[in-house]
Amino acid sequence: VQLQAFGGGVVTAGGSLRLSCAASGGTFRSSNMGWFRHTPGKEREFVAGIDRNGGSTDYADSVKGRFTISRDNAKNTVSLQMNSLKPEDTADYYCAASRPYYFGSSSREYAYWGQGTQVTVSS
Repeated sequence: VQLQAFGGGVVTAGGSLRLSCAASGGTFRSSNMGWFRHTPGKEREFVAGIDRNGGSTDYADSVKGRFTISRDNAKNTVSLQMNSLKPEDTADYYCAASRPYYFGSSSREYAYWGQGTQVTVSS
C-alpha cells in the first residue's frame, strides 16, 4: 500500500490542524493504521492508532484528549485531528500501515510508511 500524508503547516499554540493520509494500492481496508512523529535527535514516537474497522483507537498519553484519529475506508483515508496544539507537538508526522493483525504502538510492526508532513507550533 502506498501512503501520502498531507495537511501539515505552521500554527500558533492553541490552534488546530488536520492531517490526512491517502492510501492507494494494497489492502488499506484490512490494515490497522497509525500516526507517528519524529523530531531530530529523538526516536520516532507513536501518536495514535486505529484498527481496520475504525472501532478501536489508541493514543499516546501526550496527545490524549487533544488529538483524534479517524478513517474513511470508502475513501481510503486516515486522518488526525489535532486540537490545542502545543510547541512540543512540533515534528514531522508520518502515517503508517501495520503488519497484518498488529494493533499497537511499536513502529517496528508498521510495514508501510508515507512521507512526512511537517507540523510547526509556535509559542
